[in-house]
Amino acid sequence: MNTFLSNLSPVLQTLLATAFTWGMTAAGAAGVFLGKEISRKVLDGMLGFAAGVMIAASYFSLLAPAIELSAGQGIPIWMPATLGFLAGGVFLLSVDKILPHLHPGDESPEGLKSSWQRSVLLVFAITLHNIPEGLAVGVAFGASAIGLSNSSLSSAIALALGIGIQNFPEGMAVSVPLRREKMSQGKAFMIGQASGLVEPIAAVIGAVAVTTMRGLLPYALAFAAGAMIYVVAEELIPESKREALNHSDIPTIGVMLGFAVMMFLDVALG
Repeated sequence: MNTFLSNLSPVLQTLLATAFTWGMTAAGAAGVFLGKEISRKVLDGMLGFAAGVMIAASYFSLLAPAIELSAGQGIPIWMPATLGFLAGGVFLLSVDKILPHLHPGDESPEGLKSSWQRSVLLVFAITLHNIPEGLAVGVAFGASAIGLSNSSLSSAIALALGIGIQNFPEGMAVSVPLRREKMSQGKAFMIGQASGLVEPIAAVIGAVAVTTMRGLLPYALAFAAGAMIYVVAEELIPESKREALNHSDIPTIGVMLGFAVMMFLDVALG
């Protein structure tokens, strides 16, 4: 796999990787065709798992390399990672306040007022929170293409695998609630899988930016990490706990397992 990918441009590497992450989203969204109601406990555990993967990916695949790359640049070693991380969070917070969108299960849209249909608002909500994942994959592959010692192709592949694995429960967590709202199976699936289509676009932007502006790499890595942590804190963990009964430990266990899986992938393959 490494040999095949190493012969491709970083943009093609990124497109192949995010085709996999989108495919996993679509596979999860296809859960609506099972014809059975998915247990809320299962969904809560899946959302927790996705949160754990993203937390681990943010550190092992993004923040740690950003900190290492900041050494020897004549500035405080903490500065690029800190500024980039906060910028990623501020960016998503700003978009969250401006872009009209509606989370599954909510009645009132967020962002600026709009007359768009409910299904369109749902797609925008899903799309907003998948941008950081695609950006992270693109930045990782772009960093490996530059040939830096602390950013390898194997670690970029590990990140794509981790994002893909957590996209499966994310796709299901989107399509199943839509089906519960009396939406047809086909439409619920289409909206669920559409959430992954933004990832290749964001990934290519990240890869191109890194390979053309190498000095931005530490900031770009940290930016992607900050955006991912924002999604975890704003959406995944609160959603996993929203309907959990009797202070269920299932979402927390999911977070721990997700973190362990992503940590294993990054250490073993990176």
